[in-house]
Amino acid sequence: MDHRIERITEAIREELAEMIGYELADPRLGSAIVTDVHISPDKRHAMVRVHVAEGADQKETLQALDHARSYLRRELANRLDVYRIPELHFEADSSGELGQKLDHLLKRIRKGRPRDPEPAE
Repeated sequence: MDHRIERITEAIREELAEMIGYELADPRLGSAIVTDVHISPDKRHAMVRVHVAEGADQKETLQALDHARSYLRRELANRLDVYRIPELHFEADSSGELGQKLDHLLKRIRKGRPRDPEPAE
């Protein structure tokens, strides 16, 4: 990835994180956190990964973000000096769940118990 796309990606991630975290008043958002942004090679689409806090409804959060998509894109156009703001697409970031499971498995491996014992019959 070239340096310019990296800078744009990081700028979009930071601005979206601030807007979603502090400026949107939709109660469905809860504590959504922007974790990652990937811009397509043609720079027309941006896949925004969002971590949804436990206990929050993931589907409702993504619907709220989809509803606010045009506002977020317009605000990005005002804040960033970029020729074209990519179309925003939101998806849930499942790496947090995977990370917790991975941490649990690593702890068991360190203790010398790589798997749960098989139940005796």
